Amino acid sequence: MAGSPAYKRVLLKISGEVLAGAEGFGIDPNQLRFVSNEIKSAFDLGVQIGIVIGGGNIYRGLSGANVGISRATGDYMGMLATVINSLALQSNLERIGVHTRVLTALRIDAVAEPYIRRRAIRHMEKGRAVIMASGTGNPYFTTDTAAALRGVETKVDVILKGTKVDGVYDSDPMVNSSAVKFDTITYDKAINHDLRVMDQTAFTLCRENDMSVIVFKLTDQGNLRKVVIGDKIGTTISV
Repeated sequence: MAGSPAYKRVLLKISGEVLAGAEGFGIDPNQLRFVSNEIKSAFDLGVQIGIVIGGGNIYRGLSGANVGISRATGDYMGMLATVINSLALQSNLERIGVHTRVLTALRIDAVAEPYIRRRAIRHMEKGRAVIMASGTGNPYFTTDTAAALRGVETKVDVILKGTKVDGVYDSDPMVNSSAVKFDTITYDKAINHDLRVMDQTAFTLCRENDMSVIVFKLTDQGNLRKVVIGDKIGTTISV
């Protein structure tokens, strides 16, 4: 049926930068509303949605090394930035009628539930969007790896990586106008060609668990809904 979801349960990975808008830093209210409305358009189809969001619009762990902050401490600071983004997204989603829960790998009981795999699955089964914050809860791991881990743990059908680019290219399309876009690509090829749309830990985790990833342009209105109903947009990465 047209407009019916092609997947029962998905994991949406969003970079923190998507919320920053043109400023490149912080949370832009217009971008926050846009992303929330895109999620609602997919949620209203009846698909179960888990969300992992980055924190690069607020703080990046690696950047702390320039001012004397250790990598581990900087990464924990980055995890807290993902909690800020998650709470902002939760507030906007609930304002437009999407029941939402934030589960965090770092215990912050005053603002969010602790991440427990079975609890996350149960919330999705009850029709709640679940935002999984604080990455994996461990330093030295990216939110891409967290998305791969949470996707595998919660048994989603596919991981959807929403970016500012319309798929995976053989080089950076922002730099090289002759870059070639892939419609499909294997994990082995992505790893061998050092395509950095996700880090290699995330690639390996998805490959070993036969989890496909669709990379698409989230900033084009309607694209998330198109991906959820099975339209062939973006790039599919699979075994």
